[in-house]
Amino acid sequence: MTMPLPSVRGRSLHGHLRAVAAVNERGDTFLREQSFRAPLHVSKPHHEAGALVVNLVSPTAGLFDGDEVDVAVVVEAGARVVLTTPCASRIHRARTERAAVLRQELTVEAGGFAEYFPELLIPQQGARYHQQTTLRVEHGGTLLFFEWLAPGRVAAGETFAYTELQWDTDLWHGGTLVARERYTLRPEGHHLASLRTVHEASHYLGCFIVGDLAFPQEAIEHLGSDDVTVGCGPLATPGSWTIKALCRDNLAARRTLATLRSLVYQALGAEMPALRRF
Repeated sequence: MTMPLPSVRGRSLHGHLRAVAAVNERGDTFLREQSFRAPLHVSKPHHEAGALVVNLVSPTAGLFDGDEVDVAVVVEAGARVVLTTPCASRIHRARTERAAVLRQELTVEAGGFAEYFPELLIPQQGARYHQQTTLRVEHGGTLLFFEWLAPGRVAAGETFAYTELQWDTDLWHGGTLVARERYTLRPEGHHLASLRTVHEASHYLGCFIVGDLAFPQEAIEHLGSDDVTVGCGPLATPGSWTIKALCRDNLAARRTLATLRSLVYQALGAEMPALRRF
């Protein structure tokens, strides 16, 4: 999950967060194990609509070059967890050739439910960032995984002004690799052409859905408009799908994510937990 981590006096820091969500004898989800290194923090979780809502918090300014963050979350059978962040995450200008690195792994066991719904990631001018994501869902598990990449600080004139973003994502469903994404974005050359084709300052939305539901493909495709270009489709194993969207601006992206989330919960036949982030 995208977690800010600062450098102090030119030194790079290495933070981590580990958590295991389990279910108690009353059927309530709780964090059976948790470990984090400052400045990472897990806020006090709360129950909402049958799920445990956990805010992944850092009060710091953002990630700097050379900083590294390792996050690993396991959701056991019967547990229901919503992971979210209370504010945007920022990647600052790199002062060296080193990238800021986030390694995140989310595992959902059979009978478990996990949603990851963060705020946007904002790479600033000159930023270098490498994100490595591994998602593992056993058969019978449910995963809703959302991500939101902003083009930069648009109001400050920093549209796609970062130096390099590297994105590596693997989704495993029942032991089968069903999705692998590898892309590197740089301002020069053709690397950002696809993001600029529809909108000059496109916000990118990505989503993976794994679970036993009637996927609302027609409703999702109807989200397309002058402000939003959206596509979706099935992956290699039954019960797994991907959704991608390019949005004109922050407002269109936020509106689209909120609607996508609502459509998926309706398809699941489940009440949608409120995030209470603001």
